[in-house]
Amino acid sequence: MGEVWRATDEVLGRAVAVKLLLGDQADASSTARFRLEAQTAARLSHPHLVAVFDFGSWEDRFFLVMELVEGRSLGDLLEAQEKIHPEQVALIAGQAAAGLAAAHRQGIVHRDIKPGNLMLDADGSVKIGDFGIAQFVDDPSTALTTAGHIVGTSLYLAPERALGRTADSASDMYSLGCVVYQLLVGQPPFRSDTATATLYQHVDTPPVPVRQRGADVSPAFDSYLMGLLAKKPEDRPSAQQVSDWFRTDAWRGRTEPLPRHAPAAPSSTPPAVRTPSGAAGPATGGMSTYRLPQATGRRRAAPAPRTSRSATTRRMSTSEAIRRRPRVASAIAGAVAFVAAVYLGTVLFAPDSGAADVQDPDSTPTAVHESPESTGPAGDADPAGDAPRQGGQQNGDSDDEDD
Repeated sequence: MGEVWRATDEVLGRAVAVKLLLGDQADASSTARFRLEAQTAARLSHPHLVAVFDFGSWEDRFFLVMELVEGRSLGDLLEAQEKIHPEQVALIAGQAAAGLAAAHRQGIVHRDIKPGNLMLDADGSVKIGDFGIAQFVDDPSTALTTAGHIVGTSLYLAPERALGRTADSASDMYSLGCVVYQLLVGQPPFRSDTATATLYQHVDTPPVPVRQRGADVSPAFDSYLMGLLAKKPEDRPSAQQVSDWFRTDAWRGRTEPLPRHAPAAPSSTPPAVRTPSGAAGPATGGMSTYRLPQATGRRRAAPAPRTSRSATTRRMSTSEAIRRRPRVASAIAGAVAFVAAVYLGTVLFAPDSGAADVQDPDSTPTAVHESPESTGPAGDADPAGDAPRQGGQQNGDSDDEDD
């Protein structure tokens, strides 16, 4: 597209970069268009974009006065070392995406993202140059390109650009994906003997994952990069999404820690309880209780009617009643046996006081005399005579009462 010179701003006394564009037909139409593009690029102000200070023409050639970046391009970096460490690649990708996002918000598409247009300053920060210039050069009205030619580098050109379609923000993201791929592997995703064959590969050939080509990156990084290289523009992430993704540790493939379990605060109200209809609860006296949900605009249902124990019994299923009959019969039989046993024991073992108290009025009381044969060696009464002696005493008591 042109030549870049180091120069000095004699008015402000600072070092600048002056880019002379190729072509020698600076007519009125192309001059107006270049002025428009230069003014658009000058409105961009972002830490990761090269600032534009001035523009004009000199000997029928257009020039831009830009911020001088004291450093080297990514192209120079790749010449010095074949592969870049994933840590640095993630930093470069995130910063470049942030600069692209700022330009895309202004409706500006770079159209020529490649290692030579991504600069690293003295602090290692990314600076993207030549914003808006590719679009100006690609315009047929400027007469700086031949009809049918595509402005851009075939190694980093999006499939839709290879098919002759208009570039948009998604085209810049595909080109950035090609640059990131080359930084990790040392080679762009597609390369052939001719530029035309390379363009066909962009359109038809799926890229090989960088892990299969020896890149030491996480599966998450590899998968995200394949998304940047999607054939369809709508399948690629936006510049802001890429910037946000690389700003986190997602590219490292680290799983986020699970949140710690916090016990739920004790609720002042008991949990909602619903008892089956007709089942008497301990505090409801047989009424079915319901905990209604929060008001939802629906009419509250009427409370269930109070049910009695007999009504509950009548609703008992037939199978349940059949299962309960043997238990009821057993309980009744046991109760009858128990009552019969108590009654029989009372009759058999009760003292026979009634027979002793009743006597024949015509009978004559007789005295019972002890014989010497009825006493034992110690003068005790013979056990066999205890009953008559007791009976006689009782009779004697009765005579005394009669007297």
